[in-house]
Amino acid sequence: MNDLAFTPSFGSRPTQLVGRDQIVRDFLDALDSRPGSKNRALVIRGQRGNGKTALLWEFADRAHEHGFVVATPTSVCEGLLERIVEKISDDISSVLREPNIQVSGGSVGALGISANLQLDRNDKDMSAEHKLTKLCRKLTDRGLGTLILVDELQANSPETRALVGTYQELVGEGLNVAIVLAGLPACVSNVLNDRVLTFLNRARKITLGPIAIEEVDAFFRQAFRSAGLSVSSDIRYEAARASEGSPYLMQLIGHYLCLYAEDAPVDKSVLHEALESSRDQFQNDVCSATLAALSQVDISFLRVMAELGGSCRTIEIASRMGVTPDYAQQYRKRLIDAGVIVSPARGLLRIDVPYLAEYLIQSSE
Repeated sequence: MNDLAFTPSFGSRPTQLVGRDQIVRDFLDALDSRPGSKNRALVIRGQRGNGKTALLWEFADRAHEHGFVVATPTSVCEGLLERIVEKISDDISSVLREPNIQVSGGSVGALGISANLQLDRNDKDMSAEHKLTKLCRKLTDRGLGTLILVDELQANSPETRALVGTYQELVGEGLNVAIVLAGLPACVSNVLNDRVLTFLNRARKITLGPIAIEEVDAFFRQAFRSAGLSVSSDIRYEAARASEGSPYLMQLIGHYLCLYAEDAPVDKSVLHEALESSRDQFQNDVCSATLAALSQVDISFLRVMAELGGSCRTIEIASRMGVTPDYAQQYRKRLIDAGVIVSPARGLLRIDVPYLAEYLIQSSE
């Protein structure tokens, strides 16, 4: 089977970004706005498998066409600023070769490689903050912008504080810069609550929710056709619904359907086998990692929710746990902040990670 459409692994780039078109359009509009616009600073929160990294790579590709040099997605780690400087330097020549680039105040041909945009030998002893500032000044002077993309945002990180502090200074200087920070909900919440990083509270914030099932179904229709796979509309839509709008689960289901299909049309038995394999891998990759980041009381709270069907009221959970409603409220807030549960209506809670309720029940048996 010619399965080229599905890439079910963390950090890999899908062949097509599904369900995020409006987010991309809004961000590109922000790049076309004046430097200093609050929409040029974007904070993205999303659970594992919700497509944060894929969205950052889409931003990187599209920003080139808008005259931006890009520090491609960089995880928060020691030496973060130096790594960003290296990536910007590497990207400069590729942007200058881009035929459709939009440059204010001139053309790419006028810039050329001789525009001396790179740092020189005398800059090697500068701090990373100074190097980044100098590069952004050079690019701004020549009608180009700088986009910094950060993945796997970490709370209480001196590297994050240094980057955000430097970015704030770049904005204050009126330089043509933009930044996108992406991370797990709990990490993003902690970063936004960091008193040193109050600047980020003015940034635009996006929570990556599930993709509309109709968009998943449309992607499956196109992908299965390109793979030479015959799938009826009923089975295809059932597969789309089983994804629950999760980009990672969508990729898993599509991959396993292609893997288990033979020359004959896909029937219910093939779909069932593909869904079972997808569920098992999703629970291993996402559900287990989600629980590993939580406390035992958090997990007990979630297990009670699972036993109550995955959707219930806080007072029911408190009663089952034998705790006061006020005590239960503390863990309700923690789990909402972590993006594991949502409150669709006053007093009502729902587990928001696919297959997590089932996983919790299985693990307690």
